[in-house]
Amino acid sequence: MNLKLTGNHVEITDAMRDYVNSKIDKITRHFDHVIDVSVILSVEKHKQKAEANVHLSGKDIFVEADGTNMYASIDSLIDKLDRQILKHKEKNLERRNQGGIKTQDFEE
Repeated sequence: MNLKLTGNHVEITDAMRDYVNSKIDKITRHFDHVIDVSVILSVEKHKQKAEANVHLSGKDIFVEADGTNMYASIDSLIDKLDRQILKHKEKNLERRNQGGIKTQDFEE
């Protein structure tokens, strides 16, 4: 998995980089087919914004979150991203399982 971390109007410190890496590991525990993750952290006046674009096999997921604190924005972003990835994983499992045994109504 490749992780690209970018900052707009904010300097990415080592603490921020480590925090994002530790949070992204949570996502890879749920779904290990993550190819590429791009995270953009930005500051606009009093709004701290975090955006993530995750490239999975067969789908791209974009999530954004904002707040007054950068770490809170990252937490919110990871929670939203986690829900989206679990939803994608469950859809894939449902599609794979539908191709198996089909039930038929038997008439007597």
